[in-house]
Amino acid sequence: MDALRLIKTTRHALVEARSATDVTVEAWQACRVTEAVAQMAALALTGRALEGGPGCGPVEIARALAEAGAHAAECIGRPPDEPVTGDRAARLSELADPVATVRELRVLLREVCQSLLVVALGADEQSLYWSCVDGVDAAFEARELATELMRALGEEPPDPAAAQMAEAGELTETAEAAEAGEGPGEERLARVGVRLDPPPG
Repeated sequence: MDALRLIKTTRHALVEARSATDVTVEAWQACRVTEAVAQMAALALTGRALEGGPGCGPVEIARALAEAGAHAAECIGRPPDEPVTGDRAARLSELADPVATVRELRVLLREVCQSLLVVALGADEQSLYWSCVDGVDAAFEARELATELMRALGEEPPDPAAAQMAEAGELTETAEAAEAGEGPGEERLARVGVRLDPPPG
């Protein structure tokens, strides 16, 4: 399966996840997909560099992104009932458009952070809480690397100032969603001052 299609399939599965277990399974799948796609991107970019394309900078960033994806998956933890054959990343077979793929990967990683925060807000167990928080930190780091990779490939991510202005208009809605336990995204959550406390031990 092409990388871009695989990422879109993973995004859809994450959106469709309803229970905390389903969300953590799909977040783990997303991080494994990130690792696999970044590894393939590093190989593809190495070939392009040898042919006179972008230099080793993008290759190194792609390798770092692969490591970050693996670390995020480790933080979340492999679901105990998820068989090896269910690893969606194994379906990856080609990378037709590196720039579009990395762009979509950034969106996926943002949604992973958002979904894990929703689970953390409602977690009754400390182990689940901390795996989600650690997963958010690791997925956010991976997203930052995906942003770096986009720039290294010659494409600027969306203007962060414009994104912040758009988010500012949603603060009231976000605060209400957080209070209702509907789970806002990680950046908006921080801006409205929602505090994430672990459940009682």
